[in-house]
Amino acid sequence: MQRLPEPLKALVEQLSRLPGLGPKSALRLAMTLLKWPASETRRLGRAVHDLRDNLHLCGRCGALTDVDPCGICTDPARSGETLCLVSEWDSMLTLEEGGFYKGHYLILGGLLAPLDNLHADSLDLDRLTRRMAEGTVREVVMALGTTVEAENTATYIRNMIARQYPQVRVTRLAQGIPLGSEVKFMDRETLRQSMQYRQDL
Repeated sequence: MQRLPEPLKALVEQLSRLPGLGPKSALRLAMTLLKWPASETRRLGRAVHDLRDNLHLCGRCGALTDVDPCGICTDPARSGETLCLVSEWDSMLTLEEGGFYKGHYLILGGLLAPLDNLHADSLDLDRLTRRMAEGTVREVVMALGTTVEAENTATYIRNMIARQYPQVRVTRLAQGIPLGSEVKFMDRETLRQSMQYRQDL
């Protein structure tokens, strides 16, 4: 990188900090940008610049948005009685792509992971407490995954809600054998959870 012109070198150094981009990939990307029309590269630069100025967290759910509260929180067709907890914004996006959930969300901003110094104060539990205090939530759905960290987080929040709001139902996404799979190929933990959370036919 020593022989690159300074503006190109500076761009390559910045691009190589992005996930999945090493110095060579960053240089290829920078060279591609140089081939673009000037108006396109300026538009890209403005979009990157405006990203931080125009995006912020929704005050109700914690999602990235350009308006506060976000469109999901203000949608009158959604039920305020169901609150789905997810660890990060991309989990909410995945659920939304399915189009089958019509309640509200709350993004915790991570999971409890004591070994990584992620304790309860690192989660957005104040936002959860404020939402619960409104008195409209009748069910909290844990959509946190099946990792040890997700299980610990779900247990912690379930206990917190049970102490303060015993009338609120706490549920989790169904777990177990995926569609198209055979029992003989499942690991022990998947089979255990499938048996534990079995359903009526």
